[in-house]
Amino acid sequence: MKRILGILMILGLLGLVNPVFAEEALEPSAAAEQTAPEASPPPAVDTGDTSWVLISTALVMLMTPGLALFYGGMVRRKNVLGTIMQSFVALGVITIVWVLYGYSLAFGPDVGHFIGNLDWVGLKGVGLEPNPDYSATIPHQAFMIFQMMFAVITPALITGAFAERFKFKTYLVFLVLWATVVYAPLAHWVWGVGGWIRELGALDFAGGLVVHISSGVSALAAAFIVGKRKGYGMEPMPPHNLTMTFLGAALLWFGWFGFNGGSAVASGSLATSAFVVTHIATAAAALSWMFAEWLHRGKPTALGAVSGAVAGLVAITPASGFVGPMSSIVIGLAAGVICYTAVNLKTKFGYDDSLDAVGVHGVGGTWGAIATGLFASKAINPAGNDGLFFGNPSLLTNQLISIGAAWVYSFVVTLILLKVLDATMGLRVDEESEFMGLDHSLHGESGYTS
Repeated sequence: MKRILGILMILGLLGLVNPVFAEEALEPSAAAEQTAPEASPPPAVDTGDTSWVLISTALVMLMTPGLALFYGGMVRRKNVLGTIMQSFVALGVITIVWVLYGYSLAFGPDVGHFIGNLDWVGLKGVGLEPNPDYSATIPHQAFMIFQMMFAVITPALITGAFAERFKFKTYLVFLVLWATVVYAPLAHWVWGVGGWIRELGALDFAGGLVVHISSGVSALAAAFIVGKRKGYGMEPMPPHNLTMTFLGAALLWFGWFGFNGGSAVASGSLATSAFVVTHIATAAAALSWMFAEWLHRGKPTALGAVSGAVAGLVAITPASGFVGPMSSIVIGLAAGVICYTAVNLKTKFGYDDSLDAVGVHGVGGTWGAIATGLFASKAINPAGNDGLFFGNPSLLTNQLISIGAAWVYSFVVTLILLKVLDATMGLRVDEESEFMGLDHSLHGESGYTS
């Protein structure tokens, strides 16, 4: 017995001091650890994807000052600063709304397939780790601020319908209310997880419904409610600085590569495809508008060429992540002719859409959403769907449903908002202020010293 105890003590000491013995003693527990299920690693931030999305965010941000110049050159010189201010101030107002609650309403956890809840108020829970619901490779805050720039430019587009006659203080309130009750719900329907248009299967890659139809249809409501400019149809109201408009259009074209290419939320093949078709469709639309005007009026105008380019940018937006180069040519060529025709119809319908927001954004966005239902191909984006011309008519049906919903909701809610604001604050400046110009009467300054 003593001999056995002695042997056991020696083995025990060897186990304490000799690593070989110690490892052998630990083998059963190590094997048990290896057979236990491993936890999934958290999503990792990809620096390439993040860089592309942040660059795209900066490009989209630049589009709003670009829009300010585009619109500013098209009005009379006495209203240039007032018009620019309407776009520029949206950068401030919508940024704060988006941070406080707008992002949560648009992209937060779903409530009834209609709106996001308020879990992310003040960006609570929107951190530097990816949110796999929207992207597994970029920080959640990167996605948030990219979407913020879409929310900024959308209401600024509406100002084209009531340029040269809208009260600035009323406009500030309109920005907050419209972003809350029109933009945020539409963004959730289309892009938010659980949104009913997303669940339906309709496609909107970068904002045909959310940005262009919503703003263009709201612009139509505004043109009816605000009324015509004094002297409209009786005296000439030509653009005062087409050079400025050209510069604005160039910035819009440049920024739109981030608008559409960035919507891939990754720096890869899909972003490249969206980038390429955006440029092709824009070129085609600029040419088709120019030639349509040439045939109709006898001369190709500079304003027509840049207007056609913007129409092409609008039309390709919802389709940019789902169509190939040849389809984009057709979409752009049709957009130039369709939007040119729509702009010329406004006088027959009797409304004063000062800077053609309805004809370019409302009609162009509608054509783009329909074209997505025609030309979309899973060969371009497997996460999308095939359209009518690739054997799937159901996508076109879903697109038409989503277009109808966006039109009705945007028009009715904007109409109500403007009616309430007109009754409480007033929408238009008085006749003397309008005659004097918004630069002096509202802002106490002038865009030009001579």
